[in-house]
Amino acid sequence: MNLKKHASKGVRVGCDIGGTFTDIVLAMPNGRLYVNKTSTTPDDLGRAIVQGLGSLIEQAGVSPGDITEIVHGTTTASNTILQKVGARTGVLTTEGFRDVLEIGRIRTPTMFDLSWSKPAPLSPRRWRRGIRERIDAQGRIVTPLDEAQLLDEARALVDEGVGSMAVCFLNSYINPVHELAAKALLQANFPSLLLSVSCEVLPEIKEYERTSTTVVNAYILPAMRTYLARLRQDLERMGVKASLQVMASNGGMMGIASATDKPVFAVASGPAGGVAGAVEIGHLGGDADLIVFDMGGTTAKASIIAGGQPSLTNEYEFRDGISAPSRFVKGGGYVLKVPAIDIAEVGAGGGSIAWIDAGGLLCVGPESAGATPGPACYGNGNDRPTVTDANMVLGYLNPRALAGGSLRVSPELSKAAIERHVGGPLGLDLLAAAHGIRQVANVNMARAIRAVTVERGRDPRDMSIIAFGGGGPLHAVSVARLLGIRRVIAPIMAGVFCSAGMLSADAEHNFVKAVLKPLAGCAPAELGGIAAALGDKGYSVLASEGYQPEDATIVLAADLRYVGQSSELTVALASAHFGLEAIEQLVRDFQAMYHQTFGYSSDEPLELVNLRVSARGRSKHRLDFATCQVDGTALQGEAGTRSVSFAANEAPVATRVVPRAQLTQAPEQGPLVIESYDTTIVVPPHCSAHADAVGNIIIDLQEQAA
Repeated sequence: MNLKKHASKGVRVGCDIGGTFTDIVLAMPNGRLYVNKTSTTPDDLGRAIVQGLGSLIEQAGVSPGDITEIVHGTTTASNTILQKVGARTGVLTTEGFRDVLEIGRIRTPTMFDLSWSKPAPLSPRRWRRGIRERIDAQGRIVTPLDEAQLLDEARALVDEGVGSMAVCFLNSYINPVHELAAKALLQANFPSLLLSVSCEVLPEIKEYERTSTTVVNAYILPAMRTYLARLRQDLERMGVKASLQVMASNGGMMGIASATDKPVFAVASGPAGGVAGAVEIGHLGGDADLIVFDMGGTTAKASIIAGGQPSLTNEYEFRDGISAPSRFVKGGGYVLKVPAIDIAEVGAGGGSIAWIDAGGLLCVGPESAGATPGPACYGNGNDRPTVTDANMVLGYLNPRALAGGSLRVSPELSKAAIERHVGGPLGLDLLAAAHGIRQVANVNMARAIRAVTVERGRDPRDMSIIAFGGGGPLHAVSVARLLGIRRVIAPIMAGVFCSAGMLSADAEHNFVKAVLKPLAGCAPAELGGIAAALGDKGYSVLASEGYQPEDATIVLAADLRYVGQSSELTVALASAHFGLEAIEQLVRDFQAMYHQTFGYSSDEPLELVNLRVSARGRSKHRLDFATCQVDGTALQGEAGTRSVSFAANEAPVATRVVPRAQLTQAPEQGPLVIESYDTTIVVPPHCSAHADAVGNIIIDLQEQAA
C-alpha cells in the first residue's frame, strides 16, 4: 500500500496537450512541483491526461481527492478546425447577406500566388439561409423578424442533419432584439439544437468578422462540449472531482461553463500558458522585454513581452499549415475576432518531417510524425527523418532514452532515415544532412520570431529569448545567432513550461459594448454607465467561478480610430471615471500608440468604436516561480561525455553532459549539454551557462572567432 508523503488539500494541476507529448505539472500547497511527460493519445486526448496524472498522484503521494483545481490547455478546438471534423453548422442571417463568409475581405495573403485557394467556409452555402428581418445602423427596426420563415428554414436545416446553428443578423451588435427572439424560438422548437448567437459571442461592428467568429464557435461547439464532458467523467472515475479550468487564447483562465458555451475564446489555448509563465519569469529577472520561443513536437511559436506585458491582439486568423501573422497580411484563414496573445507559428517542431521537394530543395515540415508513430528513432514504424532524428544523429540528445528514460530510442534508426531520404538524394554525408535539416528548421523558426519583432517594429537584438517546450532549449542558441540575440533563458521546467505557466495565470473574462460615436460627442456619464454595466457582468462571472470581490480586478480599454477609418487600436484606460482629463489622456495614449504602430499620427478627430472590460480573478494558490521547488527527479540527467557535432564543416567535439541539478550560479563554459527529465539544453562553443537564483538557466552568447 502506498503511504501518502504529502497528502494535503489544495493540490493544483496544469496540463497541456501537444502534438507529441502531453505535459502535466502537479503543484503541492507547499510549492513543491512534480512533472510528467506522457505520449499524446490522438484517438482520445483525455486518456494521456488520466495516465500522466495517475503517475503523478503516485509519485507525489497524494490522493485524487486532494486535487482542487485542474487548469487545462487543449488543442481540441484548433484540431477540430484543422481536421475539418466539426459539427454540421447552419447559419441564419439577414436576407441578402448569405454570402458574407465567401466575400470576406476580398484579400489574399500573398498577392502573386496564383495557386492559392480561399479556405472553404465551415458552413457550406446550402446550410446558410437568409431570414426576412432588418435593423438599421442606429438600431431601429426596419423590417420585423419573420418568425414563421425562421422556423421553416431552421426545420429544413435540422432535417438535413444540421446540429449546430449560428445566428448572425445585421446590426445586432447595436440592437440584439431580433437575435434574442430567434434564439428563444429555436430553443423552444428545437431543444437539441446547439446555438451560437452573435450578440452573445461577439457584439461588435464588422459583419464578416462577427459572422466568421460566431460560425467558428458553432462549428467547434459540440466537439469541445463532448471532449470536456468526457474528460470530467474520466477524472471523476479516478476520484478527481476538482474544478476544471480551461486556458483562453488571451492567457487567462476560463471556467468550464464559459469554455463549453464559447469555445472560440480557447482556440489558441495551449501556447497561451507558456506566455503567462514567461511574464512571471520576466518579472523575477527584471526582464521587461522578452521574446517567447516555444518549440514542441509539431510546431514552434513566437511572441513578445513588452513592458512586462504580453503582446495582445483582438483579432487573428486561424490557418492551415504555416501561420506567421502580420497586421498587414490577411485573408488566408478563418477570422476570429477575440482577444488573444499575438503569436506567430510555424510547422517546425521535433516531429516535423524532412523531405525533398520537386526542385531538389530540402524542406522541413509542416507535416509532423506526431506522437504516433513519432520520429524514426522511436521505432514505431516511421522511416522518414524528423528534426528529432537530426538532433539524435548530431549527438544533442541522449542516445538511449528520452523523457527521463521512459521513452527508449534508437540512433541507428535516425541514421538510416536521414541517409535514405536526405543524405542519399542530395549527395551529402550523414552529419551534413543532419545539419541541413536542423538549419532549415532553425531558419523557419527565426522567421516566426521576425514576424513578431521586425514586422512589429521591434529590434530582436535588444531582447533576450526565453525558450521552452521540449525542443526550445535544444535550438534556442542557434536561432538566437541567426537574429543577433546575445542572451537565452531556459526557464525552470522548460520542457513542461506551458503547463507550469497555466498555474501562474489569472482567470480572465472579456466583455465589449459597441459605442460608435465621435469621441468628442461622447458624454462622460454615458461612458461611465457602460463601463459600470460591463464591470458588473465581469464581477458576476468571476463570482460564479468562486472568486471573492477582493480577488477580482476590472481593467477597462477603448477601441479608437480616426473618423473614416475601418480599423481601430485598443488603448488601455487608467481609470473607469470618465472625466475630461481622462478623455484627454485617452487621446494622447492613442496618438502615441498609433505613431508606434504605423510610424506617424494625425490631429484628425477620433471615433470611439467599443468599450472593453477585462475581468480578472487572482487565485490565492497561483504558482509562484520565486518560491516553488521542482522535485529532484525532474532535474536529473546523465553525466558523462559524448561526441557532439556543432558545425557541418567541423569535426565532432567531445562534450560534457551534466544533469541540470548540477548547474550553479558560477558560469560554465560551452560546449555543454545539460540534461533533465523534460528537456535538453544545448550550450555550443563560444557560450557560457549558469543557473540564476530561481533555477532558470541563463546562456550568454559570445562573439565567435573569425
